[in-house]
Amino acid sequence: MSEKTAEPAAGEAADEVKDTVSEKVTETARHWRWTLLRRIVHFRERWAEEVAQIDQVAVIDKIAHDGDWSNRFAFMTSMSAAIAILGLLQNSVAVIIGAMLLAPLMGPIVALGFAIATVDFRWMKDCVLTLLGGVLLALLLCVVIVKASPLEAVTSEIAARTRPNLFDLGVAFFSALAGAYAVVRGREGTIIGVAIATALMPPLAVVGFGLATAQWSIFGGALMLFFTNFMTIALSAAIVARAYGFSATLSPDQTRWQTFIIVASFLLLAVPLGFSLRQIAWEATVQTQARAAIRDIFPSPSRITDFAVDATGSPIVVQASVLTRAAQQGADAKVEAAIEKRLNRDASVTLDQYLIGASVDLAAARSGMEQLRDVAARAERDNAAISHDLALLAGVAESNVTVDNEKKRATVRAARLPDTGLAAYRALERRLQTARPGWTIELVPPALPLPSVMVADDKIVDGSAADYQLLRWAATRGILPVELSGPGAAMLQKILEGDGTSVTVADDAAKGGGTVTAKWQMPDAGDGSAGGR
Repeated sequence: MSEKTAEPAAGEAADEVKDTVSEKVTETARHWRWTLLRRIVHFRERWAEEVAQIDQVAVIDKIAHDGDWSNRFAFMTSMSAAIAILGLLQNSVAVIIGAMLLAPLMGPIVALGFAIATVDFRWMKDCVLTLLGGVLLALLLCVVIVKASPLEAVTSEIAARTRPNLFDLGVAFFSALAGAYAVVRGREGTIIGVAIATALMPPLAVVGFGLATAQWSIFGGALMLFFTNFMTIALSAAIVARAYGFSATLSPDQTRWQTFIIVASFLLLAVPLGFSLRQIAWEATVQTQARAAIRDIFPSPSRITDFAVDATGSPIVVQASVLTRAAQQGADAKVEAAIEKRLNRDASVTLDQYLIGASVDLAAARSGMEQLRDVAARAERDNAAISHDLALLAGVAESNVTVDNEKKRATVRAARLPDTGLAAYRALERRLQTARPGWTIELVPPALPLPSVMVADDKIVDGSAADYQLLRWAATRGILPVELSGPGAAMLQKILEGDGTSVTVADDAAKGGGTVTAKWQMPDAGDGSAGGR
């Protein structure tokens, strides 16, 4: 056979192979399409059989019963709220989980979802009223407990429920689908896991904490988390109810509107939660990059402590302490430049370098610093508590109280009260001293008229002993010097100095004994020093 004859034959063979492959591909695609269609049809048939097995009347009756207001609902709501807020204040995860398991709020929320699916407005109203009553009862109890508790610090468990994000929506959505399915199929045991996953009561308790302590950022964040869980559970329950045919009586238009409302509600929830998640992710990125930038300047075995980042504004603010064996000149500027290069944002960095000797264990040094910070934090809390108590007892602002925790000494600058003499302020100081045993409390009185004192033969006359003690107290506490005048002024000055109290005597004071007049020595008009009150 010639080459010219072989070439057309080879081309015909190649065309036949292509046609065969094309036919096989077409046949395979047709097979998979029919297989997929058969599977879809088979699934719909099986789903229809499963839906037909559901006793909708019995399910509705049970869900409606669980969603009604009752003494049991009120009692269990109160108990779960009390346990939740106590667990949050103690920062105890186990106690908080116990509160999740007891909370009966899931019942009316799931009932609300089924009411939405069946467009039963009366049922919706009953569910909303039950939920509103439970929420108000829980909030009231949480506020009372927080007000009565000496612990009002924001624990990590409280803080964890103040920044909801898109992940919280996802957890609530999938958990609610599982819970609604369990209710429809009669598998109530699954509800326990749903209650833990969605966690309705702890966010509500944090709302009460924020309300009681007037910390509105905590209040708003926790309220958003509770609202997210509440709405997601209700809408997810409505989806499951529709899937199981509980909305079969709806017209096509009602079905379309219902679907639109559910989807729109999810989108409205997802948008702010998505922004929150983005902000959390950004803050995590900033922290990672800032720590890495510091680590580049201070390699191991240096340790970073007191690391804090504020990435909410511009510039990014980074503060940290570094335990190092070699100081780095210009470290702040270097870290700033590195962060700006990594994140393309302005940065402000403050680094405190602590030089540690080569023989010092850096881990032990870090532990020691943490202990010092704990001591300082406790001292700061003690100072705040003492200032609050003394200001309350003295009837003044906390800014008028000065506390020296190291020396256990506090000074209160009293305000002028109508028809009140120095004796009343001295009695008030004794009362303040009794309220704080172990402390030295000094009350600085206003510049009220000072008592006169009679002296004779270098002694205080018996009838003036009380006036002398009051004068001595006022001269010791007051911020203005005391000037004595009249017969016996020099004699009284000598007696006061013997008791450790310094006063001045007027130039025209007569010698000998007699009645001594005391007054506050006011500064001259041109003097810039502090005047009396």
